[in-house]
Amino acid sequence: MNNLNFFMILGFVGQFFFSMRFVVQWLASEKYKKSVVPLAFWVFSVLGSSLLLIYAIYRKDPVFILGQAPNLLIYFRNIWLIKHPKQY
Repeated sequence: MNNLNFFMILGFVGQFFFSMRFVVQWLASEKYKKSVVPLAFWVFSVLGSSLLLIYAIYRKDPVFILGQAPNLLIYFRNIWLIKHPKQY
């Protein structure tokens, strides 16, 4: 498998993970009959965004790189907040 095929597959897998977060969020919201953003949403966000960022770096696409990189901070922060809730 050459590099182009590997990175194209990586990009598609990243896009799949990124899209799956919306399926997870929708199913959780339907289950609880209210808008819910479960941990899995953020995990799929990290997986998808990370793979898409690798693909963007390989493609040397600055727009795509700048579009994905900052989002990872938000996704990891939300995972942190879920794992370390403050008691009020």
